[in-house]
Amino acid sequence: MESVQDRMKRLGAYEKIASFMQKEKQDYSFKRKYAQIRAEEFRSECDRRELNCHVSVGGLDSIILYMFLHEVCHIDVPGVSASTLEDASIQRVHKAIGIINVPPLMRDDGTRWTKPKVIREFGFPVISKEIAGKIELLQNPTEKNKTVRHAIITGETGEYGGWQKNSKMQLNQRWLKLFGGYENETEGCDFQKPDFLVSAKCCYYLKEKNCDDWGKEHNSVPYLGLMASEGGRRAKSLRMNGCNYFGASTIRSAPFAIFHRQDILTLALEITAKGRYHCH
Repeated sequence: MESVQDRMKRLGAYEKIASFMQKEKQDYSFKRKYAQIRAEEFRSECDRRELNCHVSVGGLDSIILYMFLHEVCHIDVPGVSASTLEDASIQRVHKAIGIINVPPLMRDDGTRWTKPKVIREFGFPVISKEIAGKIELLQNPTEKNKTVRHAIITGETGEYGGWQKNSKMQLNQRWLKLFGGYENETEGCDFQKPDFLVSAKCCYYLKEKNCDDWGKEHNSVPYLGLMASEGGRRAKSLRMNGCNYFGASTIRSAPFAIFHRQDILTLALEITAKGRYHCH
């Protein structure tokens, strides 16, 4: 079996990551121009493939991306959002700039999913999506996820993970103490476990699947306001695959992938200073 490390070497992933991280260290003017080039390249390639584009809009980063595409790149694409999930102030901005609101998925009983309904049925989305997903695995043990559960507790991976010790699969000790008790007997540890369910499914039912369905219905692929500097699993994916990705099942553009928070804020001030966007 080819390990994760061997596969990354074969694909040249380590070199790609190093090159990408060098771009993250460049100054703002470089990043702004780089984002414009990547955004325009993505639109051109989508036109060639007869695909439409849209911006997946949520908070500040994707709102600025939507404005950047229109004002700087002159790429006229719609913004799509599960706006009802956002704070009221964000919803006002969405409405003011013409973002399309996509409602949550329908349930079998004919009503739409809401946060309380998802939490009651599946569990609380604690801490982060990635961490909640790991805790959810611990709460739902099977023979199939045995190796993954072992890695979450100990950091030790199997053959596919390259027999690593202290891998990033392991939960931080802070969270292990509170949520790792499901494996006390198997792993010989003494952690606590909560008296409530944990789940990473909230995003899926309230914004991911419905927005994906909108994209399929309109033959449209997304621009995303993601930045590698935010860390987590998305950072590795962005650094390996770059701003624009055309895969077998996923097509997306993340023009701001090399940005840091200050770059977003600088661009936001530039765009809003032009006077068109003043949303309160």
